[in-house]
Amino acid sequence: MTQPATTRVARRRDRRKAEIVRTATALLSEHGYQGMNLEDVAERTDIAKATLYHYFSGKDELVAAVIEAMTTEVNQRLEQELGRVRDRSHLEQIRTLMREQIRILTDTAPEVAPLFSWPTTWPDSFQDTIKDSRRRHDAIFRRVVEAGLAAGEFDCPDADVALQCLHGVLNQSSLWIRPSLPPERKAQLWDAVVDTASRMLSLRAASAG
Repeated sequence: MTQPATTRVARRRDRRKAEIVRTATALLSEHGYQGMNLEDVAERTDIAKATLYHYFSGKDELVAAVIEAMTTEVNQRLEQELGRVRDRSHLEQIRTLMREQIRILTDTAPEVAPLFSWPTTWPDSFQDTIKDSRRRHDAIFRRVVEAGLAAGEFDCPDADVALQCLHGVLNQSSLWIRPSLPPERKAQLWDAVVDTASRMLSLRAASAG
């Protein structure tokens, strides 16, 4: 009887911890690092502030958990979409990644944009964490771009410059493709951004888009 009871306790703890992380994510998105505090997290989660310390030692540990959770979720979604088109051309693969990234930023998880896509003031203690998050995210796109270059499918002169420009285009899309737009209009804009951004990698993308 002890093991099932222990398992149930662990599941409840995991659910509560995930709820706290979701609440902190919303607050970070709304107010940034400086504006987020544990009192608001506790109030929105409907628990005592002291209870938070059963799950996280303090604000920085909670924020680190938010960054890791968001990084993992976004990257998993990108990898899942990439897996669907892995047998297709590199151009189709990168277009699929771009479209999913835009969909995340402007539709399914707009809270990602204020934390990762726009210039944000993070304390020095988080600079390495944010850099690592962006490096892991970039690696998914970079893998496809470098494979496309090796296969002769892409002809951009500098992969690093192309990737920087590509991320810039995708991030900026979250500023004007608002979640409140009708789904049909959002889909049209997603396609337009993907078509335009694809041309940074290959002139052949212009005719394929």
